Amino acid sequence: MTDPNLPPPRDDRPEVVHHTTINNPPADRGGGAGWIGFLVGGIVVVLIIIAVVMFSNGGLNAAKDTNVDVDVDLPTPTLPAPEMPDLPELPPVEPPSVPSPEPAPAN
Repeated sequence: MTDPNLPPPRDDRPEVVHHTTINNPPADRGGGAGWIGFLVGGIVVVLIIIAVVMFSNGGLNAAKDTNVDVDVDLPTPTLPAPEMPDLPELPPVEPPSVPSPEPAPAN
């Protein structure tokens, strides 16, 4: 009697068995994404520095006291300003005449 847990014997196997080789790369290869992360991180840092300089009006420690005393000494005129001459009178001009529309508009 045969053991029921054993597979039946196979007589249809060929003499030559062909094998297919599949090469999988090792799992620890990181690819080329490392330099892209470094580049994007550098761009972000540069943009943050530009934003800090732009929004802080050009410096990080700007003066907090804005009380400024402005005193301007204007020279006093020694001669009075000359008077402007009167403009000449304009010649009389008739307004242009506009012909009435033909035919008369219907209301």
